[in-house]
Amino acid sequence: MERKKAFNPGDTVTSITGQVGVVVSEAQYQAIRKGMKEARRPGYYFSPGCCAHPDYVIQVPVLFEDETYDVMRSMNIRKTPDIPEEKRAKLRRLLAPGRHK
Repeated sequence: MERKKAFNPGDTVTSITGQVGVVVSEAQYQAIRKGMKEARRPGYYFSPGCCAHPDYVIQVPVLFEDETYDVMRSMNIRKTPDIPEEKRAKLRRLLAPGRHK
């Protein structure tokens, strides 16, 4: 039986500081970790060894529009489906295959 997730890959979210991002899949997260910078913004999940396999309930990997990523605590992000199209397009470009290698 599969556990229900609070967030799914592809969901657009906003952090507690107002930054827009997109929830990434575990495969995308592994690729992003190799090529992009972790920002450690307010609300990120910081327990040692926590984030090898995020659970999408408490630990949610998010790629932000400033080309950084964090595994965020779910209580510090909100689903935001109505973000402007230009921000949505920028996030899609950041997730393009080969972009973050």
